[in-house]
Amino acid sequence: MHYYRYSNAEVSCWYKYLLFSYNIVFWLAGVVFLGVGLWAWSEKNQCCGAYGPEDWDLNVYFNCSGASYSREKCGVPFSCCVPDPAQKVVNTQCGYDVRTQLKSKWDESIFTKGCIQALEGWLPRNIYIVAGVFIAISLLQIFGIFLARTLISDIEAVKAGHHF
Repeated sequence: MHYYRYSNAEVSCWYKYLLFSYNIVFWLAGVVFLGVGLWAWSEKNQCCGAYGPEDWDLNVYFNCSGASYSREKCGVPFSCCVPDPAQKVVNTQCGYDVRTQLKSKWDESIFTKGCIQALEGWLPRNIYIVAGVFIAISLLQIFGIFLARTLISDIEAVKAGHHF
């Protein structure tokens, strides 16, 4: 068995391990963003449907037409329900038949603001945070591309200098 020492080019271990560590950090960041997304979903307050609870008429199970035989007819999903702080268990049937009531009573049991309207209200209040996260991730991605490109150049230099 012969060991070869390249005299003019070799792949940098520093770049290999830095790129590997970099990928692990981005994987962990993805897990953090998933956690933040799940938290935001559970604490959304801010909504029901895209423009309001009436959007659920477009869903086969929740629409109020006579053709629907679903138990969820004229209702909304439980994610639209206003949580009751006294209950420790989520009531998954709280949205049943809620849209058969008068619209003035909807506020007592479900959120009536649409999610697009809620996002439009949330975004201006948090625009600096959103922009900062976007710029930071963009710069980190560019740095990752630089590391990957440098590693590829090292590998190509080793291949070009030695015929296998």
